[in-house]
Amino acid sequence: MRIMAVFAHPDDEIGCIGTLAKHAARGDEVMLVWTTLGELASQFGDAPHEEVTQVRREHGAWVAQRIGALHHFFDMGDSRMTGGRDEALQLARLYAQFRPSAVMTWSDDHPHPDHRMTAKIAFDAITLARIPKILNEEGRGVPMAPAPDLGDAGAADSGEDVRRLQAWREPVRFYQYHAPASPYPEVFTDISETAEVAADVMAYYQAFYKWTWTREQFLATRAATGRLCGANYAERFTLKASHLPARDFLH
Repeated sequence: MRIMAVFAHPDDEIGCIGTLAKHAARGDEVMLVWTTLGELASQFGDAPHEEVTQVRREHGAWVAQRIGALHHFFDMGDSRMTGGRDEALQLARLYAQFRPSAVMTWSDDHPHPDHRMTAKIAFDAITLARIPKILNEEGRGVPMAPAPDLGDAGAADSGEDVRRLQAWREPVRFYQYHAPASPYPEVFTDISETAEVAADVMAYYQAFYKWTWTREQFLATRAATGRLCGANYAERFTLKASHLPARDFLH
C-alpha cells in the first residue's frame, strides 16, 4: 500500500501521524507532502525565504525520519493558495510518480483557506493524474514546470522532465480529517501502537511553536477518540465515498 498525506503547512499532519507511522511500520510506503512552507509563522519574523526553506526542510526531514516516510515540499505560498488548476497539476505529477493507493488530507470545511484549497487540489489531482495529455502538456509554447523528483524528496524546487510521467489510473481512496457535518462515512484507526511516536512529532512542533498544548493533552485527545471505537488511542477520518463496500457479515 502507498499512502500520501497532503497538507498545507508543517504540523498539519499531526492529526494523522499515528496512522501514517503505523502503516510505515507495517512496511507500507508513506509520503508526507506540504503544499506550502508555512512561511508566515511568526517564529520566522523577517527571515529571508531561503532561510525559511532550509528550516522547513529540516522539519520535514525530521518528521519523515521519525515515522519512516518520504517527504516533499511545494512552495505554493502560505495563505496564498487559490485551489486552481496549476496547483492541482503540480500535485497530480507527484501522484503520477508516487502512485498512491490512498490520500489523506484536510476536511473540505476548515476555516483556513489553505487547508480547504489543499483538500480541493488533493482531490482534483486524482483526476488530472489519470490523463496523460494533461500531465505532460505544454501551454502556450512554454513547457510545464518539472515534476518533483522523488530521489530528493526534501527539496522544494527539485524536478525532472515531465515527459517521462505515466498516468496513474488505479483507484485512490480519499481520506479526510473528520468533520461533523461531512456526509461521508467515518473511519477510525487504532494507533495504540504508535501513539508515542505521534506524541513525539507533536512535541517536536511544540518546541518550535512554543505551544501551551502539552504532550499529555495531545495523548488525552487521542484517548478520547479511542473511547468512541474501543481502542486505547485512535485517529478519526472520513472516507470520501458515497458508501462503504458491502461486507459478508456484520462485525
